[in-house]
Amino acid sequence: MRPRPLPWLTPGQALPAPAQAWGANDPVPGLLAAGGALDVSTLLQAYGQGIFPWFSDNQPILWWSPDPRMVLQTAQFRLHRSFGRTLRRFAITPGCEIRIDNDFEAVIQACAGVARPGQSGTWILPEMVQAYLALHRAGHAHSVETWIGGELAGGLYCVGVGRAVFGESMFTRRPDASKTALAALVAFCRAHGIAQIDCQQNTTHLASLGAAEMPRADFLAQVAQSARMPGPTWEFKPVYWNELLTERPASTT
Repeated sequence: MRPRPLPWLTPGQALPAPAQAWGANDPVPGLLAAGGALDVSTLLQAYGQGIFPWFSDNQPILWWSPDPRMVLQTAQFRLHRSFGRTLRRFAITPGCEIRIDNDFEAVIQACAGVARPGQSGTWILPEMVQAYLALHRAGHAHSVETWIGGELAGGLYCVGVGRAVFGESMFTRRPDASKTALAALVAFCRAHGIAQIDCQQNTTHLASLGAAEMPRADFLAQVAQSARMPGPTWEFKPVYWNELLTERPASTT
């Protein structure tokens, strides 16, 4: 049985509905369309429908909507005992701080040097960097940054549409610096009533932190509801650590 033809988009053309993505019996499950453009309007349309771009060098723009979807429910974030101690030290140590959107470009450029599992090169190509810089300037792409002693030690960037949050990539230059940024994002989300963070793809690392797969239809229903809500003010306040650190750690390891 031949797969359904893959839609090829022209710039400005609307993306297909997520349910039209290739399924488990097709050559590349989750692939929805190719072509189009990475302008702010198209990216906002995509994320508002739970669609994201992901492609490598020498490929066209590829748009994805996998089923199931890897999602971190912020209430299910696993704060293991040892990492909880790390966060408590970080929160009270002079020179250790979380900053949001202090240097988005430095974060995305650092993330561009990190290959996704199973890939030999980066998927954050120069055109992706420029697209997300534009999305950042439009107020919809954000960096969560771990700073230690005045240096950027690690971080992540994500997309926010209303109160829907989509994790993109992270990097680290010191032990636990990227995980600290993710914990800060979880604390931020909890403080603002944001229930889930999209993780896109299933990895053992994300699963160890509490992320799990959920049916695409359920994920999209949550996105549609959250995207209509007013977005939070993207700044990190130290009091947000209480969203995590006043709880009992999930593990003794």
